[in-house]
Amino acid sequence: MELSSPIEYLKGVGPAKGALLQKELSIFTLEDLLNHFPFRYIDRTQFYDIQSLPHHSGYVQVKGILSRVQLLGQGRKKRLTAQLKDATGTLDLIWFSGIQWIQKQLIEGAEYIAFGKIQLYFDQVNMPHPELERIEGQPIKKAQRLEPVYSSTEKLNAKGLDTKTRRKLIQNLFDKLPKEVLIENLPNYILQDLQLLNRYDAYLNIHLPADASSMEKAIFRLKFEELFFLQLRLFMLKKVRKKNLKGFVFEKIGTHFNDFYQNHLPFNLTEAQKRVIKEIRQDLKAGIQMNRLLQGDVGSGKTIVAVLCILMALDNGFQSCMMAPTEILAKQHHEGIQELLTPLGIQVAYLSGSVKGKVRKDMLEALAKGEIDILIGTHALIEPKVIFQRLGLAIIDEQHRFGVAQRAKLWNKSHPYPPHVLVMTATPIPRTLAMTLYGDLDVSVIDELPPGRKAVQTIHQTENNRLRVFGFMKE
Repeated sequence: MELSSPIEYLKGVGPAKGALLQKELSIFTLEDLLNHFPFRYIDRTQFYDIQSLPHHSGYVQVKGILSRVQLLGQGRKKRLTAQLKDATGTLDLIWFSGIQWIQKQLIEGAEYIAFGKIQLYFDQVNMPHPELERIEGQPIKKAQRLEPVYSSTEKLNAKGLDTKTRRKLIQNLFDKLPKEVLIENLPNYILQDLQLLNRYDAYLNIHLPADASSMEKAIFRLKFEELFFLQLRLFMLKKVRKKNLKGFVFEKIGTHFNDFYQNHLPFNLTEAQKRVIKEIRQDLKAGIQMNRLLQGDVGSGKTIVAVLCILMALDNGFQSCMMAPTEILAKQHHEGIQELLTPLGIQVAYLSGSVKGKVRKDMLEALAKGEIDILIGTHALIEPKVIFQRLGLAIIDEQHRFGVAQRAKLWNKSHPYPPHVLVMTATPIPRTLAMTLYGDLDVSVIDELPPGRKAVQTIHQTENNRLRVFGFMKE
């Protein structure tokens, strides 16, 4: 059996159900079925007393004696009811379909396990369409354990492909699946050092867990595998980029940078800012395209670092641009940077979708001639008509708000090399997560606030404390 085999070849599927799985869940092959994981599990090892059921809202399992099996109602209101009784109380069972077949199977006075989702009806607890298993005179089936629950749709449920059937399909698959088909893709030393399950056991126990511990180990192994190969691919791309993607060389620190730093810098830089600027400086003179993430809390001084980078580009004869996700943020950057750099005679322009007509036309002409040193704006910067004479540095603020394709359009606005790229975010990202999510970037962190700046606090309040939230906002 090959994992690439079409799903309809699996026992219990066939052409009609196979077509439905393809349409509803994009499951085309046996491998697709294996990788369609449960989203939760039902604990079939736990039994509840009937008197405790009104305090539960999910699936439960109870054991008791069946009694009072009867048909009620007429026509569409026809239903089958029964009662299950244990030492603590009575539970109403009810069926609205398959009534005749179910009624023939029920034996009053016998002991059953009922499994299903409970509901309250006029303060009376009941269980519609329970799964029943008779246990009198026979042992409880091995199936009482953690059962997987799969995402589904109305069409799947209507055509006999509900979560219970899908569990059977998975069981059919593992009954025929040789261990060697699921080839191990992690080296032995990683499996041993981290005590990871092998790949076959991980897939088996995420779908058909023997117990809670096996399920957790399976989930951990498969999550680790996914993140491991994601990070490995990002590091590979980063290595290839550094090897093959040349960049403009910013050889010198010149007049603009020195004049601003010595005479116009509005405050002293923190040690964290100085460290980050040194890291960026090393990138800009290396002859390789810089692709760096700058992370720091609101108020940590990312913008002044960006300004100093812009001045490095200008000292080496290059234009810069800064792209922000909203007009409000872009205007704030434009006003703040223009105020800082106008005394040096540096031309700073603003562009967004609201800039139109002759103003826009004149600006684009000046940009193409190199008369504008810095262009700040929204995603309007990536439009085809926006042409730079010599773009050397592209800064993207709140970079997670832009797609990969949008950022890539900035790369094509510079020749023969792409511009150096500095992306900034105030979203707190632990370094380990940053290395995973942004493995293709070098990461710099401003982890120190300027003197006198209050620390940023993130506060969570529930709906019950909404009055406190309004009071906090007023204050």
